[in-house]
Amino acid sequence: MNVAGNDALEPARPAPGRLRVAAGLLRVHQWVKNALVFVPAASAHAVGREPYARSALAFVAFCLCASSAYVTNDLLDVEQDRRSPARAGRPIAAGRVTPRAAVLVGAGTFLTGLALAAAALPLSFCMLLVGYWATSVVYSLRLKRVPVLDVIVLAGLYALRVLAGTLATGIPTSSWLLTFAMFAFLSLALVKRVSGLQMLPPGRAGTSGHGYCTGDIEVLSQVGVACGLVAVLVLALYISNPDVTRLYAHHERLWLLCPLGMFWEARVWLLARRGLVHEDPVVFALRDRFGYAVGLAAAAVVVLSTLGGR
Repeated sequence: MNVAGNDALEPARPAPGRLRVAAGLLRVHQWVKNALVFVPAASAHAVGREPYARSALAFVAFCLCASSAYVTNDLLDVEQDRRSPARAGRPIAAGRVTPRAAVLVGAGTFLTGLALAAAALPLSFCMLLVGYWATSVVYSLRLKRVPVLDVIVLAGLYALRVLAGTLATGIPTSSWLLTFAMFAFLSLALVKRVSGLQMLPPGRAGTSGHGYCTGDIEVLSQVGVACGLVAVLVLALYISNPDVTRLYAHHERLWLLCPLGMFWEARVWLLARRGLVHEDPVVFALRDRFGYAVGLAAAAVVVLSTLGGR
């Protein structure tokens, strides 16, 4: 049998269009993370246009700077990406974007985002934006190769987005929110590592260079589940706080958020251990219908807790 001849008869896969290549280079699907800058205004029940307009500007600036960090990461990891089945299709690794063009895009998006922030937002926000970008680059260069520290840094980068919303709007972020965010995002970062390790043969070290091996899956899973449950506990303690009664007419209804959070947390980890979660939990969340249902239910609980007289 002429195997080569049969392969030649298979239709070639069409090359992705320019917009798709650009979206892949900039990691547009990752921009959803930057919606966290709206959390301080939304959680404080801010009224008026200005807090949300400032949050929107912060969102755009963060998207541009985050994309610059992703491009820099892909430039630094191009050889490792080419050896990884999950990342070989990235534009730089696949040869669809030249390193020179990628450098120009990375510099352009960073400078544009910083200029936008400097023109309309406080200096403290601009400093945090530069710090976020610098930490992301240092993470790509070194920190992601240090086990445990890598996931803590990832969780911290998530939490920085919440703090960025505070600096952009001037609305304080409660310690409850930051504590909840840190544990919740640490759990998600561990989902990312466990999912990546499950793609490797038994006993192999992580090809992505994070310093883990498949034997670490059990420990990482236990820590990740614990962090998720602690996040739900922090939420429960927040609901019990007397200050909550100032913001919610029917604060007792917020208790429904706890079983919703536990359900989502347990389901994500159950699917992750079955190998059904994408290496990137953001991609999984964007495709998960149950996740959308839980999110809508949580939003409905918050609305119902807010409306009505005391």
